[in-house]
Amino acid sequence: MSSFSGKYYYTVDPKGRIMIPAPFREIISANYGPKLYIANAAFEKCLHIYPQEEWFNLQEKVRRLPKMDEAVTFFMRRVIASAVETTVDKQGRVLIPAAHRQDSGINGDVVIVGQIEKIEIWDKALWDEATDPSRVDVKAYKKTLSEFGL
Repeated sequence: MSSFSGKYYYTVDPKGRIMIPAPFREIISANYGPKLYIANAAFEKCLHIYPQEEWFNLQEKVRRLPKMDEAVTFFMRRVIASAVETTVDKQGRVLIPAAHRQDSGINGDVVIVGQIEKIEIWDKALWDEATDPSRVDVKAYKKTLSEFGL
């Protein structure tokens, strides 16, 4: 199955809609149904868009976790509770609800990035900050990633 990869720059329109990049729309139409789910990321100020099948896979993983665990409770409150069903319109856009735009700081320029089974949407300034190599311990990250075979 194809996976989401790549980085695209767009702008949120006055009604709160963003364009889904054509390569991502092709993957969705070829491999998934029309329903998508928009949710907050658990620990970062961005949004995730999941095709319905991938969203259901995530929900099944969460169902098997101990609900009394504080990390699981936080994840459910931050991610699962924020999920909203949507579809891509005829012009290739999705509406980002006002609450999601507020939670993620998304208003103007955005970066839409493929993350294998999901799509991330970032405010451009926050993306630039989050992906700045000077903010991480490059040596430690290289070591960890090499241990994973990357």
